[in-house]
Amino acid sequence: MSTSGATGTRSTTSFSALTGLASLAILLQGLWAGIFLEHDGQRDAASGWIDVHARGGEVALVLAVAATVVALWRLRPRRDLWIGSLVLVVLLVLESYLGGLIRDDGKDALTAVHIPLAMAIMAVSVWLPLRARSRR
Repeated sequence: MSTSGATGTRSTTSFSALTGLASLAILLQGLWAGIFLEHDGQRDAASGWIDVHARGGEVALVLAVAATVVALWRLRPRRDLWIGSLVLVVLLVLESYLGGLIRDDGKDALTAVHIPLAMAIMAVSVWLPLRARSRR
């Protein structure tokens, strides 16, 4: 079953815009991480970029939650979209938690999980707006 009519189109456009913005925030996360990782573990030299990275993660999470609300409220028949957006939110929450442990508790070994998880998040965030465009 697919969403039809102008409301469905607007809802899909809203969902795609929100997930697209979340994808941009997620892409920028990689840029900001690269900037502070070049400081070779010197947290004081990189603390500003670490803060930017943390705020960017929060922005990505808020956008993903908003997209999930749109998917659950307006695109309920599109199970692929609301399940995919829920998966993105769960992955972002886990990623944020791990990032907090790395930053606040100095658990740098978790970077070996944090970075590959970021790649999975990027994949989901690119897949969602593309999937929203497809008609079923």
